[in-house]
Amino acid sequence: MRVISLLIVLILAGCSSTPSDERYDIADDVAPEQSPTLDHIEDAQPRYEPKSLAGNKDYTLRGQRYEIVKDQKGFTQEGNASWYGKKFHGHKTSNGEVYDMYSMTAAHKTLPLPSYVKVTNTNNGKTAIVRVNDRGPFHDGRIIDLSMAAASKLDVIKHGTAPVKIELITIKKPASSEEWQSANPNQYFVQLAAVSNQGKAQQIAEQLKMQFETKVDLMKVEKTDIYRIRLGPYIDRDEAISQRDKAKSQQYPKAFIITSQRSLEQK
Repeated sequence: MRVISLLIVLILAGCSSTPSDERYDIADDVAPEQSPTLDHIEDAQPRYEPKSLAGNKDYTLRGQRYEIVKDQKGFTQEGNASWYGKKFHGHKTSNGEVYDMYSMTAAHKTLPLPSYVKVTNTNNGKTAIVRVNDRGPFHDGRIIDLSMAAASKLDVIKHGTAPVKIELITIKKPASSEEWQSANPNQYFVQLAAVSNQGKAQQIAEQLKMQFETKVDLMKVEKTDIYRIRLGPYIDRDEAISQRDKAKSQQYPKAFIITSQRSLEQK
């Protein structure tokens, strides 16, 4: 890729926000003045990931209603791809991650976050696999906003947009705890109560363990006498959601999920 040649097509580049958005340091999206060679960047590596807590609810934007795709099996779509670069680099994506224009990522209006899709430029047959972690592009006729790296690999940058076909890659949930060790770096807790008496906290924890037939975590808040009582930890977010909903129906209507990173075991 030759960065200088990119500058003449910047006005064609897709972006998910309007130029007046004050969150960004620059008004119009641009390519960086200097960039590493992106010609041989590797595809994103599909793996099972639980849906992120952020960015997966149906939403309305500019009067348009968007519903997150529920039936993902065999999902395909055809339309135009655009790309986004320096303006958004280092800012948060819709699922709370940080956008990196040198990573193989993309934005889509309705696919669950994160998702993996195969993108084919139907003009030249070039393909790439990207990880969808953002929302957009909010322009008629455009179905996916590619990172600068992905757009470079597909030869989209020089034209600003290109016709593409996207195919969702579905991956089964791990069946064993061993598989989960590499599939998900997060762990989930269901926060139920907080008390200031250690003995009382331990008593409640034992009761919850029997009531919900699950693990219970008791954590002392640093520099306080408060003890948080939580169900978990769970590696499977779906299990955490199930336990949260169960708790909400049984005396704990304000139960909520807490996410934290766990230390992955070295093999």
